[in-house]
Formats: sequence, structure tokens, C-alpha cells
Amino acid sequence: METLAQFGPGGGPGPWILFVPLVWAAVAIGVGTLLRRTVWRGRRGPWRPGPAVDERSPITVLGRRFAAGEIDEDEYWRRLSVLDAEFGRTATGGKGGAL
Repeated sequence: METLAQFGPGGGPGPWILFVPLVWAAVAIGVGTLLRRTVWRGRRGPWRPGPAVDERSPITVLGRRFAAGEIDEDEYWRRLSVLDAEFGRTATGGKGGAL
């Protein structure tokens, strides 16, 4: 019977034996990439977008003003604490005041 890998005299596995680990490595990398792009993306995959952010909410406007340099850090934190006390978690999208 002729086998693929003959370990007797005059035979041996040959260079094809390197092909099997390369195939398994490609499968492992493919599975890892698939999981990283779907399941391990947090609790949401590409088919479920995150919560919608209201672009006109006071906390979003405050964050944009701070990012644009219109207000300094002290004023940002002072106003954020007032907005967080007034609006609570509903205005922040469930993040408790963090932007």
C-alpha cells in the first residue's frame, strides 16, 4: 500500500509536511479575525449599532465647546457637574456624565 508519508529507506515526509501547520495557522488566524470583528467587539457587533447620541443634548454641546477650545477645563467640569445633577444619566446616554 502506498502512503503519503513513507518513513522507510528512501522515503520520508518531504517538504509537503510543512503545508499542514500552515493550513491550521491560516484557519486559526481566520477564526480569530472573525471573532474579533464580531463577537469580541464588546456587546455589539457590526449588525447592531450602539445607542444613538442626541447631537443637541446639553452635554454633547458642552463637550464640543470644550473640544473646540471655547471653554477651559475648569469651566467644563463645573458646567458638567451642573448638567449631570440636573439631567442625570438620561442626557449622557447612560454614561454618567463621562464623554
